[in-house]
Amino acid sequence: MSEAPSPVVTKPAAKPRIAIIGAGVIGLGIAWRLAARGAAVQVFDRGKAGGGASHAAAGMLAACCEAEPGEEALVALGRDSQARWPAFAAELLRVTGIDVELRQEGTLVLAVTADDQAELAHRLEFQQQKLKLPLEWLSASETRAREPHLAGQIAGAVFSPQDHQVDNRKLARALHVAAVAAGAEIFEERAVAEILVKNGRAAGLALADGATIAADAVVLAAGAWSRGGIAGLPPQAQPPVRPVKGQMLALRMDPAVPLLTHVVWAPGAYLVPRRDGRLIIGATVEEKGFDATVTAGGVMALLEAAWRALPAVEELPIDEIWVGHRPGSRDDAPILGLGPLENLIYATGHHRNGILLAPVTVDTIAGLLLGGIVDPVIRPFGLERFVSAQAAE
Repeated sequence: MSEAPSPVVTKPAAKPRIAIIGAGVIGLGIAWRLAARGAAVQVFDRGKAGGGASHAAAGMLAACCEAEPGEEALVALGRDSQARWPAFAAELLRVTGIDVELRQEGTLVLAVTADDQAELAHRLEFQQQKLKLPLEWLSASETRAREPHLAGQIAGAVFSPQDHQVDNRKLARALHVAAVAAGAEIFEERAVAEILVKNGRAAGLALADGATIAADAVVLAAGAWSRGGIAGLPPQAQPPVRPVKGQMLALRMDPAVPLLTHVVWAPGAYLVPRRDGRLIIGATVEEKGFDATVTAGGVMALLEAAWRALPAVEELPIDEIWVGHRPGSRDDAPILGLGPLENLIYATGHHRNGILLAPVTVDTIAGLLLGGIVDPVIRPFGLERFVSAQAAE
């Protein structure tokens, strides 16, 4: 029977050298925080900064309406991050001049049929009674008063006044600008081939182009690419992260008279309105590895689900169609903090919640690297939970 790892982080040097693998919103945000506090930070990405799941996402901050039994710790993490979002967005605006468009209209979880209503009512009881989440049931007329273009026959909706949205692409751009302004170096299209390990500790990186990078600590924030494509880690240090394919599309509304103002979760799809008139519709959930194919079936399913909730979408032009790969862990919760290798820090596996969890991840991982303290809110999400589970089997 194997032992669970005994994670450690060495007390940082006066100006620690930190190498970060992955330039999505998580890696860029951590780089910003670390560089602003005096660390020498280098970030390496196999593609363009902000070009992976950060670019593909819809930007929803849904800590409440998705809550399910067994996810109490994840809900607490999401609620913590949700509370940090207003100050996080305001700080980015102040530092970069980029408005990430934190919209606070809330979210509607739509029930089209009586069966939908019964399912939502069952979940709502748990969310209200057990988790004490600020959710309420709206009748069909109350729902339509908020969103008059919804389908004529609906049963009602759950309203989540604290589940908001941001523009994820503007967020990635703002974090890139903020990180560079703070002194971080961002290296795009420079893939990491290996994490260098010496005497049981992460000591730097070997890049695919042959260069080596020395570091006092390494942060693994490579999203869906965090496992398999990067050598150097023993089996017990490999994060159980896989790509979960999602097809999405955007329609073009008139921004002066948008069809929607709230985020709407409908059976089979979610709809996210942007200030510029784009209406994001997503997303399929497919276990197909890194397949990037847009399929007729995937797009048709999303459009049909959106049309059943909002019939007027049939008149809107298609603006964009794309595919993203969520970093899903074995339990679909993030992997945060320490592991069996000294000075290797994990910030990956966020699945559908990377944008929501950006502020809490950025703050706690930066605090861990510079202060050596594991924040209690991320303690349930360490890699050791998977090692312990394997040992018990």
